[in-house]
Amino acid sequence: MRHHILLPTDFSDNSWSAILYALKLYANESCTFHFLHSWSFTNNTSRTYITSSFIDLQKEEAKNNLVELKEKAKAESTNSEHTFETIYSIESLSTIIEDTIKERNISLVIMATKGATGAKEFIFGSNTVNIINKIRLCPVLVVPDAYNFVKPEQIAFPTDFNRFYGDELMPLMELTKLYNSKIKVVHINTKETLTEKQNYNLSMLKVYLEDYPSSIDWAPNFGSKEQIIKDYVKDHNINILAMVNYKHSFIENVMNEPVIQKIGFHPVIPFLVIPELKS
Repeated sequence: MRHHILLPTDFSDNSWSAILYALKLYANESCTFHFLHSWSFTNNTSRTYITSSFIDLQKEEAKNNLVELKEKAKAESTNSEHTFETIYSIESLSTIIEDTIKERNISLVIMATKGATGAKEFIFGSNTVNIINKIRLCPVLVVPDAYNFVKPEQIAFPTDFNRFYGDELMPLMELTKLYNSKIKVVHINTKETLTEKQNYNLSMLKVYLEDYPSSIDWAPNFGSKEQIIKDYVKDHNINILAMVNYKHSFIENVMNEPVIQKIGFHPVIPFLVIPELKS
């Protein structure tokens, strides 16, 4: 099976860190890496002073940077089954990502983020977190800035058991197969007992995971969901955090706390966001 991985880049150091992570994560797999750069001119304040020739030069520089990035990645790869493609576009980032997923059979988008605090969250929100929320065609793996690759021996999957999990978990299963990772299902105890619906979904999840290394853990409810999850990641040596991005659910907005957006702004380990399957 050949994996097709999409790697959006702005040629920054943190986007290169995400590329290195992708190369190492799929070091032993047959894989095509698609480097994507979306260029657009948005500086309205100085438009009067910008010539078309300057814009053409900027576009040409971006295209040359893509070629250089491709060669740099080739030099880093140790697998002859790795191939590399480049995509240059003047479309919006979310639009070209969606188009590329469809056209090139992309199975995973891997993106970098530096994280953000305070007012910076508004600026940052127009990029990675917006992509997380808009892209519903395949999962997105967000890699923290300057994160060094660690073999993903343990993957945490928080859930409230209010959903029946089925094929939407396939991206998690595929990721698990790369290194025979253990899936650690974690439930935050907001109530003393589970409902009948939760118990049923828990039992079905156990059946679904029976062929994979896995465990069910229970986390005490002592603060914000973001902090509880981060503490669990730290205390249990978690290497990747995975969540399904349902609308109006535990993940998107539990007790008015947008968990996915918060963790997207402040990731501590690679964060796999799996889109909800359309019914």
